[in-house]
Amino acid sequence: MIRWIYNLLFNLGLVFAAPFYFIKLQRRGGWRENFGQRWGLYDGVLKQTLTNRRVIWLHAVSVGEVNLCLQLVDALQRRLPHHKLVVSTTTSTGMAELKRRLPPFVTRIYYPIDRRRQVQRALSAIHPRVMVFIESELWPNMIWGLQRRGIPYFLVNARISERSYRRYQQGTFLFRDIFGGFRGIGVQTPGDCTRLESLGVPAGALHLTGSLKFEAAVPSDKPAIDAHALLRQIGVADDALIIVAGSTHSGEEVILARIAARLRPVFPNLFLILVPRHQERGGEVGKALSEMGVRFVFRSLIHPGFHSAAGSTDCLVVNSTGELRSFYDCAHVVFIGKSLTTQGGQNPIEPAALGKPVVFGPHMENFSQISAMFLRQRGAIQITDENELEKVLGRLLASSSERQEMGSRGLAVVQENQGAMNKTVEMIASVLDETD
Repeated sequence: MIRWIYNLLFNLGLVFAAPFYFIKLQRRGGWRENFGQRWGLYDGVLKQTLTNRRVIWLHAVSVGEVNLCLQLVDALQRRLPHHKLVVSTTTSTGMAELKRRLPPFVTRIYYPIDRRRQVQRALSAIHPRVMVFIESELWPNMIWGLQRRGIPYFLVNARISERSYRRYQQGTFLFRDIFGGFRGIGVQTPGDCTRLESLGVPAGALHLTGSLKFEAAVPSDKPAIDAHALLRQIGVADDALIIVAGSTHSGEEVILARIAARLRPVFPNLFLILVPRHQERGGEVGKALSEMGVRFVFRSLIHPGFHSAAGSTDCLVVNSTGELRSFYDCAHVVFIGKSLTTQGGQNPIEPAALGKPVVFGPHMENFSQISAMFLRQRGAIQITDENELEKVLGRLLASSSERQEMGSRGLAVVQENQGAMNKTVEMIASVLDETD
């Protein structure tokens, strides 16, 4: 009965949400390519490629999960070289990252919409030995399909905030069966273990691995772009002091621009780089900056022949994807977005792994355990409002020694929390070894 009700409500919701879904796809671009895969329609070439192969299917929702997935793919390939890896994603931006960074022998697909027929098509085409979900995105029909076929499924780098925990408790009638079927869940903290066990996960399926983000943050490949050279193209001096605001949300770009304008009389070589979490917000951000009189340029306009006069630009708006780490590498100070004007926060590990001093706002709910680690070791600073942010940024810009010491402490936190990848791979491999 529960499954029947879920499918009825899902199909009704799909009808009403379809116009907004297609608008969102259009904004992000590239949606037409392999669109049929979203409906479980995989071509014969893909099916032939996977025939008689021992397939491990990994699902990474979007760009953030893709970054984790790339390192997990590498580790699984070393540990299980005779298995075929298939990686799915939900968004076109996630697919662009997979195409750019995955080796050619790894198959890339779109994850099917969670209707029973589409899920059955996908499972029949891919026929995985195991399914690995990265961080989140648990869809009931997919889980039920795996259960019907006896396919082990895992969740890695799991964390469950108090907000998510309450939501799952309210839907216990639906999620207890889903959580109860996991063969393994790699969790980040003991608190996550406790909450997941109370939701129905068998104690034997829980593995305290720590966070994969600490290892995924350590650069393992060359930067996506030469950000230093790109900044020279738009007239930014080599000795400029650079603030990078990463994964920002609505309202934060304006606050950073106001602060930069007030700090610039003290630091005339100050340059601001804004990287909105969603690239499609670039136009909105640009309009707000124009109204403030900020001299800025869009990243998308910078091509090999593009050049601006020295000192003609105060701000770069990065309306592209997959380049945040490259710009973090240029930073003297990093501000973590989604922490000041909205709740949740973004990942502070990536800039810390580059030895950069990190500042974030009061709302780091989605990274509460991780942000607390940096704060305890004084590898990050948490501010409460715009005024305090201005004071902290001004102090850090004025002191290269404080920036260096703070960056070193943050890097030490990252290094001390390595090891989650090996634990995660062994959790998955142990089940596969049992069936070989």
